[in-house]
Amino acid sequence: MKLSKLISNIDVKKAVNINSAEIKNICYDSRKITENCVFVCLKGINYDGHDYAKYAAENGATAIIAEKEIEILNVPLIVVEDTRECLAKISANFFDNPAEKLTTIGITGTKGKTTTSFMIKSILESSGEKCGLIGTIGAIYGENITKLENTTPESYEIQRHMKNMLDLGYKYVIMEASSIGLKTHRLDGFDFDIGVFTNFSHDHIGGAEHKDMEEYLQCKSLLFQKCKKGIINIDDKAAEKMTKNSTCDIYTFGKNKNADYQMENIKLQKSKNSLGVEANFTGKISLKNVYINVPGEFNAYNALAAVSVCDALNINPNAIFKGLASVKIKGRMEPVNASERYSMFIDYAHNAVSMENVLSTLKKYSPKKLTVLFGAGGNRPKIRRYEMGETAGKLADLSIITSDNPRYENPLDIIEDIKTGINKTSGKYIVIPDRKQAIEYAMKNADDGEIIVLAGKGHEDYQEINGIKHKMDERIIVKDILEKQKNFK
Repeated sequence: MKLSKLISNIDVKKAVNINSAEIKNICYDSRKITENCVFVCLKGINYDGHDYAKYAAENGATAIIAEKEIEILNVPLIVVEDTRECLAKISANFFDNPAEKLTTIGITGTKGKTTTSFMIKSILESSGEKCGLIGTIGAIYGENITKLENTTPESYEIQRHMKNMLDLGYKYVIMEASSIGLKTHRLDGFDFDIGVFTNFSHDHIGGAEHKDMEEYLQCKSLLFQKCKKGIINIDDKAAEKMTKNSTCDIYTFGKNKNADYQMENIKLQKSKNSLGVEANFTGKISLKNVYINVPGEFNAYNALAAVSVCDALNINPNAIFKGLASVKIKGRMEPVNASERYSMFIDYAHNAVSMENVLSTLKKYSPKKLTVLFGAGGNRPKIRRYEMGETAGKLADLSIITSDNPRYENPLDIIEDIKTGINKTSGKYIVIPDRKQAIEYAMKNADDGEIIVLAGKGHEDYQEINGIKHKMDERIIVKDILEKQKNFK
């Protein structure tokens, strides 16, 4: 693409040495400079791309986009107000604006983004549509899962993945719209067809994230200034503030009788290999006895959000029933078919709040015994370990304390911190540092009617030790243990 076309819709403060250079790529990481690219200088927490502009020009970049003038000879320099906003716009231009040819759905909220995304995806696929997803688990299209550094990746990556989806014949793409992603313009360059708000609670405050709850909320609300239709959880206290400055048509969901989409008669459902929830959905849609293949009453909210989106897209109700009954979210209350005697789940719960949600949810299904296997991440605040230990001690019948991602810490030191928290309670626990051995112990000693939660790893398929990510997928571990037990018998 010619440089002039690439920046055609950009508000340029100053342009120096502009020419008709052919741009073959866009780079924003100086370590990934390619020939004939345009290098965009981004400011990070620990780096400033402007410091690498000269290096980029000397190593193949044929143009530089910056927020200030830089001494670079014979290379076009484009000065703009905000390089992150500019990156989003030129990335959309470079990939020929794929969002204009896709139906785009953005989901924001403190909790429920991943689950709601997968529910919508499952429903759309049940209706025969091809649907891609960009979020916590990665960029997913077909059998391909590309891991991402952030829940909402940089705008260039978003546009690149959307272009790939479009080329593969996809019609829909769902994105988790994080507050940081919205704040840093990663979702600029296009408007969503539908935006969804799940809920709002304390998270991401301090450090490089948000200075306070007000900014956190304000950043989330930006989604409803860049979508055509907004679907809001009316039962959440932040609902009104979320839509205060919205520029889209607003629809609501919840238990509130004034909601456009409502739910009632929520019931927990339990079978040998499945824990779920059933509900009736009313209002703009009438669906009775809808089974949702994920445990917990709160997942009725996520399901209703998904139903609201799919109804707005005129998806057949039969696909809604089928999609919710078969939905499976990797690492989020993900059932593992280990035995008919007991139930096992893999969940990403890696702090006290998420662990409390998981354990209190599963206790409502009245298991004969509730066991949680968990560790804590190394090089993270110690208070998280104390709190996780205390939460597990209060809610689980047995805690199996093991290793998570120790990173650069000694796993035994982390375990001692967890014990500090659990010893504040009367909860029973054992320590098995090796995670594979811990899982094998849990399975070998499981009682009839027991529920076992493998907490902390979730969708991750590795264990990070001293900077190295070793392959570790708990699904494969369980499968190997079952095979071993079978052969032993």
